[in-house]
Amino acid sequence: MILYIWRHPKPLSTDGLCIGQTDVNVNRRKLKRLANKIQRFVRLHQLPKMIWVSPLQRSLKVGQILAQRGFQYQVAPELAEIHFGEWDGKFWQQIEKQAIDEWCDNFANFSPANGESLQQLFNRAEIWLDKIAVEQVNTPVLAIGHAGWINAAKMIATDQAVPNLAINWLRSVAYLSCNRIDI
Repeated sequence: MILYIWRHPKPLSTDGLCIGQTDVNVNRRKLKRLANKIQRFVRLHQLPKMIWVSPLQRSLKVGQILAQRGFQYQVAPELAEIHFGEWDGKFWQQIEKQAIDEWCDNFANFSPANGESLQQLFNRAEIWLDKIAVEQVNTPVLAIGHAGWINAAKMIATDQAVPNLAINWLRSVAYLSCNRIDI
């Protein structure tokens, strides 16, 4: 299976914030810009007008714009970004340094209170990828997701283990970028 997954547009007013599943606003022009990119890509490669989106509005709203242009979109909760629990939506400076150090030293299994670990994100991503690979054997899959999820999927596709240390995490993918992942 081939997965083409775009990262959502940059959210508004999130500099310095820990953002996972916090539902933040995105400039409407940037949402339309991503929808335009996806629409051109689909036309150029003659792909089906079906796209999977995360339930978070920075992804979902692009799907809704595409639906106005003849696309079908499907919401997949599994595509949501990692859940940072009580950290989510806080300024990084407000989070205790010791807690961040513990996370960096046990990157795979640490989870903030009421959040999820990187291992849990990997499990969620892998379950969705396996399910979609069975359903979409010969058809490329289009999706709009989040940097952490996309990195997890890239690592799963290349049989890399969940990193135990933060230093081994992949560099974040760019906003609006298309990432091809072969499963």
